[in-house]
Amino acid sequence: GQIQALSIDHSSGALTTIGSVPGPSLSLGITAVNNQFLFASDTHNAQLDGLSINQTTGALTALAGSPFPTGTLSFPGDLASPAGSSLLYAADSGTVDAFTVSAAGVPTALSGSPFVPEANFSLTVDPAGKFLYASDDDPPGGIFAFTIDSTGALTAVPDSPFTIPGQGAPDSQPLGIVDTGSYVYAALSNTNQIAAFSIVSGTGALTPVPGSPFSAGTNPTAVVLAGNFLYAINSSDRTIDSTISGYSINSANGVLAPLAGSPFAIAGISLAIDYFGEYLYVNGSTGIQAFSIDFTSGALTPVSGSPFPPGEAVLLTVVQIPPP
Repeated sequence: GQIQALSIDHSSGALTTIGSVPGPSLSLGITAVNNQFLFASDTHNAQLDGLSINQTTGALTALAGSPFPTGTLSFPGDLASPAGSSLLYAADSGTVDAFTVSAAGVPTALSGSPFVPEANFSLTVDPAGKFLYASDDDPPGGIFAFTIDSTGALTAVPDSPFTIPGQGAPDSQPLGIVDTGSYVYAALSNTNQIAAFSIVSGTGALTPVPGSPFSAGTNPTAVVLAGNFLYAINSSDRTIDSTISGYSINSANGVLAPLAGSPFAIAGISLAIDYFGEYLYVNGSTGIQAFSIDFTSGALTPVSGSPFPPGEAVLLTVVQIPPP
């Protein structure tokens, strides 16, 4: 496998290839730590591939000591890191692994890690770095909530995991999960819905948004946020390989409303948004499709030159260099 680096032209949304480095053959997570280091989970080999990010060019260089082992009987998957911190979290085989990353990019397990011996696949961190949310994959499915202390250690929020009322099947199988700072959204892959929760300020507890869960396409698996819009990949819609559902978010109560023209006939595997929420990137078999996002309506317009190589990408993430 390879990890490829591309630059974003913020005036047009176009992508330009910077280069590539060797990467894991199977990775279920990729994220940046403090915009300086990039980590990809190597799920088959129980390790993390670590790379430094050139702050001028965006080029990637393998870190000394990489790949970093995550332990026996470990299957690291989704990754998350609080903005501006040296912390790194990995969804693992029934746990959440927690690391602190040194100035040289070396991850060291936190005292008490791994945390929370429960089944989970997807992680997200609150924009303020106060809470971590993870999908609960045990039937009927739900959302785990944790506070993050000053060391990065995790403590379960009282009443976690939070169940999903009104779901359309005995097991919702939540996958993609995102956090706006006020609301948490999760794709329910088995029930073709999007669950929405309000975050209780100060505690991190979750309460269902009115009308949640909301209808999606078939088998939603990934979600991203762009300002007041949410986009979800419906990976098994039959009309084409997949579609993308788009929603506006009511900032007062978190309710989702379908965008005009949604679901969009766009096929892909995963999604990413540029740092400023102006462009949506969708990777698929033909390359990375790029769309500009209408600030008012959320409508998607293909960027000139799209799709862009590479055509074999599985995961996407965006790093803003230098940080704004």
